[in-house]
Amino acid sequence: MVKPRIIVHVDMDAFYTSIEQMDHPEYRGQPVVVGADPRGGRGRGVVSAASYEARSFGIHSALPISTAYKRCAEAVFLRPRFKRYTKLSRIVMQTLGKFSPLVEQISIDEAFLDCTGTEKLFGKTHSLGLLIKENIKRETGLTASVGIATNKSIAKIASDLHKPDGLCICPPGEEREFMGALPLRYLWGAGKRTVERLEGMGFELVRDIQSCPQEKLNTLFGKYGKKLWELANGMDERPVSRSSPRKSISQEITFREDIDQDVYVEHVLFQLSDSITRKMRTEGIRGRTVNLKIRLAPFETYSRSHTLPQPVHDMQTVRNTALALYRDFDRKGRRVRLVGVGVSNLDRDEEHGAQQLDLFSEDEGGLDETDRVLDQMKRLYGDKVTRASFLPPH
Repeated sequence: MVKPRIIVHVDMDAFYTSIEQMDHPEYRGQPVVVGADPRGGRGRGVVSAASYEARSFGIHSALPISTAYKRCAEAVFLRPRFKRYTKLSRIVMQTLGKFSPLVEQISIDEAFLDCTGTEKLFGKTHSLGLLIKENIKRETGLTASVGIATNKSIAKIASDLHKPDGLCICPPGEEREFMGALPLRYLWGAGKRTVERLEGMGFELVRDIQSCPQEKLNTLFGKYGKKLWELANGMDERPVSRSSPRKSISQEITFREDIDQDVYVEHVLFQLSDSITRKMRTEGIRGRTVNLKIRLAPFETYSRSHTLPQPVHDMQTVRNTALALYRDFDRKGRRVRLVGVGVSNLDRDEEHGAQQLDLFSEDEGGLDETDRVLDQMKRLYGDKVTRASFLPPH
């Protein structure tokens, strides 16, 4: 008889805002919003994260920051501190590594673990869950919610049921019953439109999908119908795998005012290209596809991309490609609200025989001389070193 798997999903509770409330005790108990500057309700970005107190006002991630301000002007609005969040995320993942060699990080604040066969080390599932939560709390000062089941989809759903600081376990053999009583919105992988479509057909709970013939779901949803039926019935054989390498890298900026000057937009594309390619070189990755994101007023978003013959990580190639994509885009006189640059189809540097370069090496490894020297100088002196083109006019 095959032994049931022990799959754990760990999800940090309101990660960004919990860090802010931990670092600033005066914010505890208050609605905290991390994101763009609201500028008194005229801000143009979005919410990155909201504390549980802020969520009670209907504030959530991706909400326009101006709307968040209107819903709760008294909230504490903070700009993100990604270095701080990344540091604590790294500690969380290192802590999880004590419980299993198979840790699959799926975002900055959540991960799956395969703890099958660890009972003699950490006890049964309830003890295991408590130990994971206690270790995270001790190492970071933060709380996490934990779900444990025999597969990934149910473990993820379970971690969400008793938030915050929750622990929920679906025992082996009870997967179908566990899923059946849940509202459709808990089906991991079913998007908002799919749920709305199902509800429009009279489905209310997951058990309604369980009792629906798979052939009917296939007719309604095509290939996804089978997957939908399997998830509803608690079937998910996907393994937990060590975190896969980054698939893309990107940065974007929302302008405080809609921009109609191509020169200014192109200067921002220069800055974004410089920033992401430096990060690519730091992480030892290259990419073949350059992506451009454009949002026009009032809120229409477009994307364009171009695939290069060889993977790159130099600023000039990425910048030139992004500029070409922007210049080929006809915005029909509309102003620009946001632009972003990204690179995808990534490879590791070692796949191309790349290596760390010395400051005075004559082998540039395909890098522009300025890129190479700037990388070295930034390692020595930090962010105070920048390109002259980025300095404000005197």
